[in-house]
Amino acid sequence: MKCIAIDDEPLALQIIAQYCAKIPFLQLEKTFTNPKEAITYLQENKIDLLFLDIQMPDINGLQLYKNLTNKPLVIFTTAFKDFAVEGFNVDAIDYLLKPFDYNRFLKAAYKANEYQEFLSSQELQLNSIYVKVNYEMMKINLKDIELIEALDDYIKIHIKPYPVLTLMTLKNMQEKLPEKEFVRVHRSYIIPISKVEKFNKNKIYVAGKEIPIGSSYSDVYDLLLSKQHN
Repeated sequence: MKCIAIDDEPLALQIIAQYCAKIPFLQLEKTFTNPKEAITYLQENKIDLLFLDIQMPDINGLQLYKNLTNKPLVIFTTAFKDFAVEGFNVDAIDYLLKPFDYNRFLKAAYKANEYQEFLSSQELQLNSIYVKVNYEMMKINLKDIELIEALDDYIKIHIKPYPVLTLMTLKNMQEKLPEKEFVRVHRSYIIPISKVEKFNKNKIYVAGKEIPIGSSYSDVYDLLLSKQHN
């Protein structure tokens, strides 16, 4: 697992680095005392796990994590137990209260590794979905989807040789799809990220079609931009 650590205390980062060096499945890429530099790094690099202090001079670690577009798994490391509940509310893998020893750190690392393996197995299993077409359930391979479009009470799934219409909302369809592979870019469109041909802040070109980016989906541009660095 590729990981980074953010903490305003250099000694805390040294301890995390020493612990990570003992764990074969952890690869500590960098450590940061400056959260802003860490945010830039996270925007440009794919990281699996983040060790994150909460109480820092310039920014609260919880808020930093909430604002990330692509969220890696996170383990909070802090001297303040008052943040524990809020930490788990953002789906933290674990919450390490300083000073923590190696065994406690190792336990948290194993939890992160097990959860990543679970997510990977789920992604491998989810390579197709079933939708109702003409009173029958039809299997659609995710890799064949070029575009998903809302049409009143129906959605049109653009696949070859011809598109498929199914009675479903775009929101329900979005819940069926793996979020790392598909993104909603407009109230009427979901696109497969892998098939984006080009894009700017206002529109996306996929499968030879020009798709507008809705005003409520302005973060899509940053998401697609970050994917280009992964």
